[in-house]
Amino acid sequence: MLEMYKKVVFENYVNFKGRARRKEFWMFFLVNIIISFVLGFVTGLISPSLVIIANVYSLAVLLPGLGVAVRRMQDINKEWWYILIPLYNIYLFTIEGTQGANQYGEDPKK
Repeated sequence: MLEMYKKVVFENYVNFKGRARRKEFWMFFLVNIIISFVLGFVTGLISPSLVIIANVYSLAVLLPGLGVAVRRMQDINKEWWYILIPLYNIYLFTIEGTQGANQYGEDPKK
């Protein structure tokens, strides 16, 4: 789980090209939610003025989050702007990617 998170954040920081598997997207999402919750809870208990730490973290993972979302859309052969459609994009994030190569690159499962 953490390996996928590290891959998205450190290796593909602002990579908007290629494809991302469902597992990569959802593991990043899960770890990001857990870290955000822990940071928010801990900074709220210690001192509300430390919320800046949670805000800095949110800004730091903004671009990797957008990158993995765009790559996930490309895995199912959709354009990047589909991430802007609120409920439909959740459905798109859950479906299996295109098998084999598509216009965005090779199948990441290989």
